[in-house]
Amino acid sequence: PYKVLIRTILSQRTRDENTDQATNNLFEKYPDIYAVVDAPIEDVKKLIKPAGFYNVKAARIQEVSQILIDQYDGEMVKLPGVGRKTANCVMVFAFELPAIPVDTHVHRISNRLGLVDTKDPEDTEVELCKIAPKELWIKLNDLMVQFGQNICKPISPQCEICPCTEICDYFDENI
Repeated sequence: PYKVLIRTILSQRTRDENTDQATNNLFEKYPDIYAVVDAPIEDVKKLIKPAGFYNVKAARIQEVSQILIDQYDGEMVKLPGVGRKTANCVMVFAFELPAIPVDTHVHRISNRLGLVDTKDPEDTEVELCKIAPKELWIKLNDLMVQFGQNICKPISPQCEICPCTEICDYFDENI
């Protein structure tokens, strides 16, 4: 669960391949929470640089790690740098508990398809929780992320190969 939390912090505003590289770099050298807390901050920055925003993320990772060691009370969203998406990612990917992590892909696709009409990811999460069967919540993020990376891209969605055009508001309005 700790590694999932840190990977999710690293994933904020970066691509998956960069997140993977930064996560692997960090945990190859500092394999657990105690090693991460004791690591020189400059070393952590260097290791996670592929994820971008490494100055802020390195400080957050060490701060979150120290809080987890000292006083974790079970509420991840109280940790610095941990919002709803990160907390939901940990619930889904570390504990396999039903939650809907809403990242840029889930937010974009949900709105394009017309499943929701929301302006921010938090509202998208609330609305998806109302309409998606709870037994699908764990798989929803992963499926939408893959769909968003390969077909329903942010720029130039590949509508010509999309299996969802019959139910897609974006397709109806733009194609």
